Amino acid sequence: MKLTLKIWRQGGEFGNGKFETYQMNNANEHMSFLEMLDVLNEELISQKKTPVAFEHDCREGICGTCSMVINGQPHGPLKGTTTCQVHMRHFNDGDTIVIEPFRAQAFPVIRDLVVDRSSFDRIIQAGGYISVSTGQAQDANAIPIEKDVAAKAFDAAACIGCGACVAACPNASAMLFTSAKVAHLALLPQGKVESHKRAKAMVAQMDEEGFGLCSNYGACEAECPKEISVANIAMLNREYLNANLSRSDS
Repeated sequence: MKLTLKIWRQGGEFGNGKFETYQMNNANEHMSFLEMLDVLNEELISQKKTPVAFEHDCREGICGTCSMVINGQPHGPLKGTTTCQVHMRHFNDGDTIVIEPFRAQAFPVIRDLVVDRSSFDRIIQAGGYISVSTGQAQDANAIPIEKDVAAKAFDAAACIGCGACVAACPNASAMLFTSAKVAHLALLPQGKVESHKRAKAMVAQMDEEGFGLCSNYGACEAECPKEISVANIAMLNREYLNANLSRSDS
């Protein structure tokens, strides 16, 4: 396959970035997208040029670090798929592929396609955990939980925190991510004790990080590689409203 790659190159958060064009003449349709970038970097290194910086870890669609925008879509053209799971057979010989980082004020560019998503970590640190004593580990069936509730909690917990929801949202909102983290704990008995405190703290941190407001576009759900439902945003709104109406911080 012959491809034209237009890749965003930037030296840092305050550096001047620009698209640079590269010609690939030996891409294989069986390569993953990241393997294709590996081949490009090998060529650049052999030419004593600076390779393209991009993040990756598991390459199995689990960790979410392979975050980049491909032809205007976070993680590329496939639904429910991370970048590392996209293969070159989904492109055509002679295609031009535009590759750029996730763009949001709260995701400053570190270099090229790598962005700093530590703002997500700080949202988790603000309340995405259970701190109350729940006793020693019990048998899995010791606390009865309705199947539908457990399924909703599990679906919300599937969020890998990749940031595609932010990149897809025209407001760069982190509501889908934050709501997934709030919902998967608030739905379970162990998490209900701190549900009000958690919702207030995580929303406050989300706002402090500079994420935009949710306008119900739904692009976040459409581009999420784990297909997290926007129904979680409605639950977050209810949790946050109840927290502010309640006299208790617990």
